[in-house]
Amino acid sequence: MDHGESSHNGALKAILTLGHHTIELPLICGSEGEVALDIRRLRAETKGLQLNGKGIQGGLITFDPGYKNTASCQSDITFIDGEHGILRYRGYDIAELAAKKVRFIETALLLIYGELPTPAERENFRELLTQYEMLHEGMMNFFYSLPPNADPMAILAAAVQCSSLYNPELRAIDPADEDSFRAAAAKLLSRVRTIAAFSYRKAMGLPFEYPDPSLDYCSNFLHMMFSIPYRRFYATETMIRALNLFLILHADHEQNCSTATVRMVGSSRANLFDSISAGISALSGPLHGGANVQVLRMLERIERGEETIDGLINSVKIKEPGKPRRRLPGFGHRIYRNYDPRAKILKEAVDNLLEELQINDPLLDIARELEEKVRHDDFFQKANLYPNIDFYSGILLRAINIPVNMFTLMFAIGRVAGWIAQWREEALNPEAAIQRPRQVYIGKTCRGLCLP
Repeated sequence: MDHGESSHNGALKAILTLGHHTIELPLICGSEGEVALDIRRLRAETKGLQLNGKGIQGGLITFDPGYKNTASCQSDITFIDGEHGILRYRGYDIAELAAKKVRFIETALLLIYGELPTPAERENFRELLTQYEMLHEGMMNFFYSLPPNADPMAILAAAVQCSSLYNPELRAIDPADEDSFRAAAAKLLSRVRTIAAFSYRKAMGLPFEYPDPSLDYCSNFLHMMFSIPYRRFYATETMIRALNLFLILHADHEQNCSTATVRMVGSSRANLFDSISAGISALSGPLHGGANVQVLRMLERIERGEETIDGLINSVKIKEPGKPRRRLPGFGHRIYRNYDPRAKILKEAVDNLLEELQINDPLLDIARELEEKVRHDDFFQKANLYPNIDFYSGILLRAINIPVNMFTLMFAIGRVAGWIAQWREEALNPEAAIQRPRQVYIGKTCRGLCLP
């Protein structure tokens, strides 16, 4: 395939040669140097062409399991450079947002609308969050009917949909209507933390603690989690900063599994709440949202003496015949071929949090030793297996007393911001169509039915 040529109108193109036929494929250039082959016309332009003496059935399609090399959309929300360990929200480097101590809700508005809010915009949205933080009392029947050991992610996915039924106008919002969309976004962002806290209280057998309109986003969540009758929980500024940072670092990450799910479901014109409920379900999978749980379990096994750091490292390096190579939870990333920039920020935050709270966590010592040994091991360096965000996020959540079964749910609270932004971008795109991947059929060809 030739590339880098210019067509008659001056646009870059690539040439695909199929036997005696050539097909021009335009190139789409992103603002950060990414280049994509535009194959939107490929199937139509190759329909009926002869290849090895046979006509191409229906036209040529591409084959890319897991969509590792396929762009499903053009987006101006989040940029990732995996080779150099760069993550930006709307052009702002994640490290800069963290260093300037931007709050989570400010980050959410940045993702959704493209700019950091002015003080007036921030205050206006904060008032909306307060206005919509209460769940309809009818939702109490939903929580009361749940078994005490119910999966928090399943509760969250169902409750997000259920809560929207009490506001039918939200199920038919026009994403171009600024007022109705802003109200829907505020309701989702505000109520997701209430639902999360209520899920925890249900599992613990504790009475529900209602939101406090005088508190900010993170303080209010921790209050609903940990306050009990006649004993109010007051989060420290250190805990609030740590939770804000956690939510910011998880707010968006380009077209990952759950985000792609939100956009795909939304492409059918499904409403915002149903689309995000689908994204929550996608995030619940252990290969996506549950990685920090796996990290914590690994560190606990080492602490209990059930496994050693050296033994763990060697088990990853030495592949047993006939078995897949063992993975090291918290190391490596499908996108990053360098140190995950979020992990760098979180590692420092964990150090500061434990020091300020005067917590001596043996798991952190184990994590540090494990990272040090992996960092100086040639096998892991050649394989680009650096710590990712999950390696330290579990320790941070553990330090502020978030139980392990809530870890993925905490991820979801932060990611709701990005899901809202991505759903809206898909909904406002005039060229968007319902997403419908193709397949390469490898089953039996047409055959008759033999009747007795």
